[in-house]
Amino acid sequence: MTARRYHVLGGGPAGLYFAILAKKANPETEITVFERNAADDTFGWGVVFSDETLGNLEEADASTYRAIRERFAYWDAIDMHLDVGGRRHAPVRTGGHGFCGIGRMRLLLLLQERARELGVVLRFGEEVDDIEALRDCDLLVAADGINSKTRDRYQATFQPTIEHGKSPFIWLGTHQTFEAFTFIFRENDHGVFNVHAYQFDPETSTFIVETDEETWKRAALDQATEAQSLAYCQELFAPELGGHDLLANRSSWIRFRTIACEQWHHENVVLLGDAVHTAHFSVGSGTKMAMEDSIELAAALAAEPDRARALARYQTIRKDSVGRTQKAAAQSKAWFEQSARHVRHPPERVNFSMLSRSRRITWENMKLRDRPYIEGLERWYAAEQGVDTARSTPPMFTPFRLRGLELPNRVVVSPMCQYSATDGLPNDWHLVHLGSRAMGGAGLVYTEMTDVSAEGRITPGCTGLYDDAQQAAWTRIVDFVHGQTPAKIAIQLGHAGRKGATKLMWEGMDAPLDEGGWDLLAPSALPWTPANVAPREMNREDMVRVRDEFVASATRALACGFDVLELHFAHGYLLSSFLTPLSNQRTDEYGGDLASRARYPLEVLDAVREVWADRPLAVRISATDWVPGGFTEDDAVDLAGLLRDHGVDLVDVSAGQTSPDARPVYGRAFQTPFAERIRNEVGIPTLAVGNIYDHDRINTILAAGRADLVALARAHLADPYFTLHAAAEQGFEGQPWPLQYRAAGPVMRKMAEE
Repeated sequence: MTARRYHVLGGGPAGLYFAILAKKANPETEITVFERNAADDTFGWGVVFSDETLGNLEEADASTYRAIRERFAYWDAIDMHLDVGGRRHAPVRTGGHGFCGIGRMRLLLLLQERARELGVVLRFGEEVDDIEALRDCDLLVAADGINSKTRDRYQATFQPTIEHGKSPFIWLGTHQTFEAFTFIFRENDHGVFNVHAYQFDPETSTFIVETDEETWKRAALDQATEAQSLAYCQELFAPELGGHDLLANRSSWIRFRTIACEQWHHENVVLLGDAVHTAHFSVGSGTKMAMEDSIELAAALAAEPDRARALARYQTIRKDSVGRTQKAAAQSKAWFEQSARHVRHPPERVNFSMLSRSRRITWENMKLRDRPYIEGLERWYAAEQGVDTARSTPPMFTPFRLRGLELPNRVVVSPMCQYSATDGLPNDWHLVHLGSRAMGGAGLVYTEMTDVSAEGRITPGCTGLYDDAQQAAWTRIVDFVHGQTPAKIAIQLGHAGRKGATKLMWEGMDAPLDEGGWDLLAPSALPWTPANVAPREMNREDMVRVRDEFVASATRALACGFDVLELHFAHGYLLSSFLTPLSNQRTDEYGGDLASRARYPLEVLDAVREVWADRPLAVRISATDWVPGGFTEDDAVDLAGLLRDHGVDLVDVSAGQTSPDARPVYGRAFQTPFAERIRNEVGIPTLAVGNIYDHDRINTILAAGRADLVALARAHLADPYFTLHAAAEQGFEGQPWPLQYRAAGPVMRKMAEE
């Protein structure tokens, strides 16, 4: 191997561990670590590693791993203490988590010792101001932390984004020891505080206190000294501290900064650890990511003689993994920032919501970790729904009441446009499509968006409910569902507005018809895109006519025997386009603030509610436009309150598709947080939808209280019998099969067991 010379800026875990691994890979490499602090000078308390991370460390350098292993505090359990609303609940414990803690100072001393043993030069107490001078080497490894001078020096290349968290927190310690990783939620006169506590040596624990901005200020902690903050927190958490003091170490209230760099290297400079990325402390991944960076950078340099290719390889390998961790950390951070909202529920729900907050832990994953816990949670959830707990019943198979209607389970077939109608008339395709999914076990089956007029269709292939023939065809489908299955069926009524007169999806999504189009209506004369037909701005006469068309279709739906009616207020169609300021630029009483923009959709809703009487009424909304200056998540919460007050029973929470300029943030169950917030802040049942594919995710969403029902589209396209198969896979025998197919049930359960 060619001898090289590396400079490492920063003597934290990232810099030291890289130096160890690089020196081990090529002993001829000259490696010097520059650290501004003294060798025994550090801030902070303990760091956390998972079992997975320990495995990575063992593979990279067994000597370092053994030294850490001999000195860490290990725990398998997580405890949650809940003391809110004037009631202190018994702690909830779950097992199977596999973490260890070690003091940051202890870790650094171990790494220093191993580095010296291998011949790494360690230079402490050296403040480096001239980054350029330090580049006089083959490679400058910048592990200079969250306040990286190197990242700032070459900012144009690294392109960092820095996002500041909302909640102030203070990093403390205590000689109180904890048997488990401990979360504490306590409410006092100022608000809700939460604690992240874990032991990292035989006599010391980390103790992080976090709260929201308003609570922090009400407690005057924004003006408190370190000593005053210690005294406040010590008194507040005295029951858990057991007579032990809280300890400070340059401790102050700060907000977490999430850092992400687009580029990780510049010429002979490469970033490592917190200098290039951070992840919220609630997932315990900061040191883990830093040391795993070190593993991959050292490996890339050893495997690839060309420096540029080696650095590119390092970035490619690490960036995806770090991105996933940061995404999970962002979800976890958001949960704790909103903990005052989450902790108002029973401790069983709060605990599972907390455990599953980052979406890494799910129902099935937790079942593998701690089966008795999940079995107890399952019994609690079933009892909450009035289900006999003598039989194991996963959350998705509990019934749900909507007004006077009882759904046999909580699985919903999402509305899916089939573009297969002629002149708005549903046909045998729709009978088979909807009928097979009802036979497949779903509790509620939705029609596609069904239009209230010919001019309200999206495409020539869309269904309608505006004439007698359509009513008869829909009645046939409803009668089949009711006659052959326990499922209920919902009709979704809508009007395409400015998104109408377009081609079938497979001919060109949202593309205007070449011929045979029709006049379009919208709140303002703004086309969907410059290529689409410009709509006419609706006048009062138009509004009255379209309102009456909704009422007429609702009356026909009642005659068809539909169980649930949903109004489509989402995805940029007519009623949705009134709600967002991106498409509603009116200056009359139907434009302006949210209350004014919602005026016409609510007029339609009120008129439909009158004819739909006491039957369940739902509304689908887009909870955000994902466009600056558009409809926001806060608007969605306010709108949901209006819907509740106007007699809506269920909010079907989707997002986006209201503007071609939208920049959605996709991911697993990516719209569910909107449903959760509306459910828990507004106090109205919600339906979660979007990138939900399996029974594990359904049970997770329901048990955590994120929604009351869960809708799946693509999963039902792939498998019309999704719900029956999900029951078999979970060993649940209470889901009825069609009589004609009953013999398949035991076979499916046996296959699942194998």
